[in-house]
Amino acid sequence: MLKRTLCVFSALLIAVLSFSACSSSGGASSEKALSEQGSTVKTDIYRFEDYADSEVFEIEKAELNGGLSEKCTTYKFCFDSDSNKIKAFISIPSSAAVSGEPCKCVLFCRGGNSNLGQLKESDTATISAACGRIVVSAEYRGTKGADGADQFGGAELDDVIKLIDLCQNKFSFVDMDDFCAAGVSRGGMMTYMAARKDDRIRRIAAVSALSDFENAYDERDDMKSVILEHIGVTPQSAPEEYEKRSAVCWADEIKVPVLIIHSRLDKQVPFHQAEEMYGKLKDHVDCKFIIYDDDLHGPRQEDFPIINEWLNNE
Repeated sequence: MLKRTLCVFSALLIAVLSFSACSSSGGASSEKALSEQGSTVKTDIYRFEDYADSEVFEIEKAELNGGLSEKCTTYKFCFDSDSNKIKAFISIPSSAAVSGEPCKCVLFCRGGNSNLGQLKESDTATISAACGRIVVSAEYRGTKGADGADQFGGAELDDVIKLIDLCQNKFSFVDMDDFCAAGVSRGGMMTYMAARKDDRIRRIAAVSALSDFENAYDERDDMKSVILEHIGVTPQSAPEEYEKRSAVCWADEIKVPVLIIHSRLDKQVPFHQAEEMYGKLKDHVDCKFIIYDDDLHGPRQEDFPIINEWLNNE
């Protein structure tokens, strides 16, 4: 939600590579893996440029620094959602490109709002390198270069669902049998909302997740102006707008396994939100609660192998 989260996440980009589950083949770069042809290497489905049309466009390969470029290949692209141009990223593990077979996928929902916390090329790449999965992520409406306005859990949920549609119906390299989602802070809220709406999501991870929107409005004066700017109503004038963004209000509608990671002293999203959410989930779904005693808001290095194990715990 705040700049501190972004700094912490960026600091993990290099350290997390040691936990990578998608090692490159013989040290070959992912670019070579994606372009190599031959009878034993089937890479056709991973030529992402071939998916360009009126629905998916402005495809551009991203430049990755350090070891990330050997672990995966990342593309920036745009897609059409409700006649809006939505910016997005996709990272493809080198190992998947070499195999030529469909790969498991994670939908990542970022934190922040509008331009605050906007995606970088390395964000999806870091998760892909750590988990050995394809990672897709859509920017929120109103982010620089994208159409529309961010409603902090409003119409941009349609963009998340549209991205899942693309994975299922257009991107033939995505294995939909174990499609997962993960989110940080506000992105955790989006992850809960997406899991409630779309049963194609089989398992989720929520890190420092916002799960009680009215509580965020009531407890943080600095959030009042942000929330009002994005949705334009108070909890008193439109309680339904706050309820639909608050997973604690409809936790019984979450039907998939949930990993919750939260710090007791988190000043951005109070710990009691995660505690309440866990209490409402644990009796009807497989739910794991990882608690830290510090005030860090967002993921840390040791979270990535935990998340990776959770996503693969079928």
